[in-house]
Amino acid sequence: MKHIGVISDTHGQLKPKIIEMLSGSDLIIHAGDVGADGIIARLERIAPVKVVRGNVDYGSWASRFPMTEALELEGIAIFIYHGHRELEIDPVKGGFKVIISGHSHIPKLEEKDGVIFLNPGSCGPKRFSRPVSMAKLELKNGNARAELIPLD
Repeated sequence: MKHIGVISDTHGQLKPKIIEMLSGSDLIIHAGDVGADGIIARLERIAPVKVVRGNVDYGSWASRFPMTEALELEGIAIFIYHGHRELEIDPVKGGFKVIISGHSHIPKLEEKDGVIFLNPGSCGPKRFSRPVSMAKLELKNGNARAELIPLD
């Protein structure tokens, strides 16, 4: 079984509660808008990190991050992108079981055509009236289960 912490839109801020909630993760996925150099290094002290670049991630520190990432864990194909551009793949035809995005700062979890669409919301500075949140993803024996976690 794999326990994955899923975050997005830190915008240069990594709150102690996020670090606490990510503790014990086998992997951390950051769906972009990291916002500052050093955030990923801090996350890597907790667990390995997969990160994609968001629309506020620019400069030499961010150039090492891809715009999209595809990986397979525990028999589950996962596609990660920030969400500021249209999804350019057909998840079903591509064999993906989980699609992770960020950008909107709106937590969302839905299943469509056997694919889990997960946006953990924003775990950075509170913006507008949107909640601060993250998600956890559990993978086991080819099955995926996601949970949104409010943090404010």
